[in-house]
Amino acid sequence: MDEFKPGLEGIVAFETEIAEPDREGSALRYRGVDIAELVGFRPYEQVWGLLVDDSFEPGMPRSEDVELRARTGSAMADLASATAELAGLWGLGQLIDISNEQARDDLARLSAAMISLVAQSARGEAPRVPDARVAEGEIAAERFLLRWRGEADPRHVQAIDRYWVSAAEHGANASTFTARIVCSTGADCGASMSAAVGALSGPLHGGAPTRVLKMLDEVAAHGDAEVYVKELLDRGERLMGFGHRVYRAEDPRARVLRQTAGELDSPRVEVAEALEKAALEELAVRHPERVLATNVEFWSAVVLDIAEIPPPLFPALFAAARVAGWSAHILEQKRDGRLIRPSARYVGPAARSLASVD
Repeated sequence: MDEFKPGLEGIVAFETEIAEPDREGSALRYRGVDIAELVGFRPYEQVWGLLVDDSFEPGMPRSEDVELRARTGSAMADLASATAELAGLWGLGQLIDISNEQARDDLARLSAAMISLVAQSARGEAPRVPDARVAEGEIAAERFLLRWRGEADPRHVQAIDRYWVSAAEHGANASTFTARIVCSTGADCGASMSAAVGALSGPLHGGAPTRVLKMLDEVAAHGDAEVYVKELLDRGERLMGFGHRVYRAEDPRARVLRQTAGELDSPRVEVAEALEKAALEELAVRHPERVLATNVEFWSAVVLDIAEIPPPLFPALFAAARVAGWSAHILEQKRDGRLIRPSARYVGPAARSLASVD
């Protein structure tokens, strides 16, 4: 129990019934259902219901009339601050004081509102789209685009919805663990969700897809994916979108998003497939001791590009997807009812006098 593992690698911090990333089998299941059976077949708001309630109905509700009152130029900063603000405006009770049913309803309200807030941040200072126009959208992804752009290309709706379903939940990742830690203190749902947004804002968790498009553009300009990959690795640079801390086979989310990119006729598919093939072959030669397969970030970038999402907004789209998983884990942690308080091993100076410091 006293063994130290950097990054808590391999340490079991909690038990969960929500999602099962299959380390060896290249599968991801939401409450036992493979995501391959969900992506393209069930809209995101129903998958939210599966993760939170173990039922597709009633699912995530439509957003209430919320307004992003301040814009910083960063969608993630806007989302984190506005989510915490909503908890105060709505008078959300602390998790230690409210019922599981109330917590679930608070999380449902927040989830829908957070997706609306991302759209409003993306819209910037442009005039607000009338609520009646937004209400015309049939599914959450369509309403998101209507709130943002005032229109919703069906192809863009499909791309965002499928991306959101594939990214809705993924076990004990950094942002989900953060949400559970804050929840375990008894804080309100807004504080837990806002903290998760902060954890997701770092490039090692939520920002990698923004760098994939840059590689695809460079490969297209270079003209030879194999030479490009070798030159990049020879310079000591990192190939974004390959390798994963969990999977020892292909990331199952990459597989469903690759299929989505093909079905929605992404103009980047040919270059992406050439880069993927060249990267996998070269990585296998250079690192035969471990599997470095395609991960979700690679094909996420291609799918989000179909919907014409600017790369700086990729992390915010990821956050919009992950509200489902965060909500489910906050509820699960509330039911557990135990404060998360790991230990630390002190490795500093031995006992010494104040005078010795000088």
